[in-house]
Amino acid sequence: KRWVPTQASRANLEINVLMCNMRRKINTKTMPRRRCTIQIIFSDLAASKRNWWMIVEPGKDVDLCSVEPGFDVDLYLTTDLRTMTEVWMGYTTMTKARNADRLIVTGDRQLEASLQTWLGASRFAKMDKCVA
Repeated sequence: KRWVPTQASRANLEINVLMCNMRRKINTKTMPRRRCTIQIIFSDLAASKRNWWMIVEPGKDVDLCSVEPGFDVDLYLTTDLRTMTEVWMGYTTMTKARNADRLIVTGDRQLEASLQTWLGASRFAKMDKCVA
């Protein structure tokens, strides 16, 4: 991240890469010990790429679906691709995005309260302090 200009990395936003990276980093140990379904709705994308679901089940890998899996949704995140990428990469925080109404979170209060803990961030987000 230190060598890639911020504007260039934001100019090439890629939903598939973002969602796969987010799925791999979910900390399932901090989530409830039951199946949890999280739907992320990207308001600025075409209908075919707008909705994504992450299904977290105890003792299993997190499943990522771009087709509705048929489970009740526990938590909804509504945002745009740029905002979610900025949060994921550490350019902004979830709190700032929520306060600016760029990220709307609704659903299970426990999942909502611990969102940043279980969702995490890109491994490059920690390098922000090194970037001038």
